[in-house]
Amino acid sequence: MFRTLAIAALLSATPLAVPGAALAQEGHVNHAAHGPAAFSSDRITVRVDGDLDGRDIILIPGLSSSPDIWQGTVDHLTAQDGAGWRVHRVHIQGFAGAPAGGNAQTGAAPTLIGAPAAEEIARYIREQGLHKPAVVGHSMGGTIAMMLAARHPDSVSKLVVVDMIPFMGAMFGPPGTTVETVTPVADQVWAAQANSPRDAYVAQATTAITGMVNNAERREEALEDMRTSDQKVSAAAFRELITTDLRPELSKITAPTEVLYVKFNPPLTAELTDAIYQASFATLPGVQLKRIDDSAHFIMFDQPQTFYGDLDAFLSAK
Repeated sequence: MFRTLAIAALLSATPLAVPGAALAQEGHVNHAAHGPAAFSSDRITVRVDGDLDGRDIILIPGLSSSPDIWQGTVDHLTAQDGAGWRVHRVHIQGFAGAPAGGNAQTGAAPTLIGAPAAEEIARYIREQGLHKPAVVGHSMGGTIAMMLAARHPDSVSKLVVVDMIPFMGAMFGPPGTTVETVTPVADQVWAAQANSPRDAYVAQATTAITGMVNNAERREEALEDMRTSDQKVSAAAFRELITTDLRPELSKITAPTEVLYVKFNPPLTAELTDAIYQASFATLPGVQLKRIDDSAHFIMFDQPQTFYGDLDAFLSAK
């Protein structure tokens, strides 16, 4: 059961981008949009919206996802009177229509995606002169956000992790699973996904993602992002998530942190889900854990008003 949940979660973890599509959805034109940031990287690109003099917030999508998954969040943040948010949306190269660039998989072994992205975001913060932005990450984006906050603690003011635990590999094995013991499984997953015929890969991913978005009106966005992502880049990122254990690094995070999550699928109960998250984040003092009910993995699609309300409350808290 854990393995099935993990595969589904990781397949749809990253916000997807549609090639050539404007980041503002039809009917949601942001008149304060400013377009791509002046930042050169072969791993990520960044789009800036909102108040140029406002507080900074960075939004990181998940596996095979686009910055477009955050459009409702951007509209909400930039519409608040007096809030003054400058929003930085990250797009991982190789996901959702973006060229693979430095994330291209050219050898027999997979190369890292998430860890280099975290370092590039840290460089972006330095070079753009951002003063301790708030950082929000969904799924794999949550993993990248935790890496950033743990490895560059002075760069982040507040951290929000959306539906991600610090060691996804624990869901691919029995209790006591470690990076070492789960690596052979991760290698098998990588090989199967990277080398699967395209039709078979898309069919499997479609099944997984369909179960991760309850809102039928938003589901096609996530599916299109998957279809326009580089298969090998997504497979490599999935393997990296399985073999990344951030639990020993959580104590290095100094930013106030909130984790929003949803209940695992049956037969796992809400109480067991709570216990798993509590155990997973036990080494992060003061973390706020909140379960969002009546939602699948894409909380910002399924329960947008609840998500915005929690985000506002956490960001405004002293």
